[in-house]
Amino acid sequence: MKLNHMLSGTGVALITPFKNGMIDYTQLETVIEYVIAGGVDYVVCLGTTGEAVTLTMEECLEVKQFTVKVVNERIPVVFGLFGGSFTARITERMKDYNLDGVTALLSSSPNYIKPTQEGIIKHYEALAAATPLPIIMYNVPSRTASNMEADTVIKLANQRSKIIGIKEASGDMYQGARIAAEVPDEFLVLSGDDLTTLPLIACGGHGVISVIANAFPRSFSLMIKAALEGNFEKARSFNQPLLKMYKWIFLEGSPSGIKFVMSHMGLCNPELRLPLMELSSAGKKAMMVDLEEAIACEKSLF
Repeated sequence: MKLNHMLSGTGVALITPFKNGMIDYTQLETVIEYVIAGGVDYVVCLGTTGEAVTLTMEECLEVKQFTVKVVNERIPVVFGLFGGSFTARITERMKDYNLDGVTALLSSSPNYIKPTQEGIIKHYEALAAATPLPIIMYNVPSRTASNMEADTVIKLANQRSKIIGIKEASGDMYQGARIAAEVPDEFLVLSGDDLTTLPLIACGGHGVISVIANAFPRSFSLMIKAALEGNFEKARSFNQPLLKMYKWIFLEGSPSGIKFVMSHMGLCNPELRLPLMELSSAGKKAMMVDLEEAIACEKSLF
């Protein structure tokens, strides 16, 4: 199967469960098995949702190795690179990674320092030169304080190098639609926001790297599958019970919302590492009616 087919559809940005401050591998295995059973197409370990920035390098590599072992080649595994601002430091670390069992890398654009668009292009070219694996770029200006403009993405896509796709999380539908329209057909255009996934697919996108699929893998995967098949009426029927949950899970930042939802479903603890905080009592109360409806719909599909 071609790589762009393997990594289209529903990818899920896995959470990292904790117990008393330590990674809970028993719960991580539970989550991995749950999303695979729910029909996701691939998993992403150590993205933003996985709280990679609160883990040591050793912990990140352990989580990656554990994820690869549990998945056991049933679906692809995408590995989230350590973020950062210094290109040379990232490429130097990449030399020490054991990437056996990993299909592709996901790497956000440089954060904090607000590089020029040309600086972003050179950054990704350096990453591509430092690894044998394909790279999915990640544009998330709400966290990096720097937007990868459509022209930048299109230029990198047309190089036809090891850079094979973009996780687009700018929230700008014009930008996403333009990227989908102007990149080569084999270049993956993936939504980085659950809420914008359906309209981005309608504009030519190929899928999503999702947060909400941690808790509702069946509903969300069926929605994506229907949309990619062009059956938007069916896709909307799966999307409707999740519509309000897209807001609730980000009410107080991520991944506090999705971890509370999953703890309510008995999948993991709600624990996070500081400075991230668990969802407030008010936040939990606010989402409860919509959460129970979404859970009921998910259970009916298994």
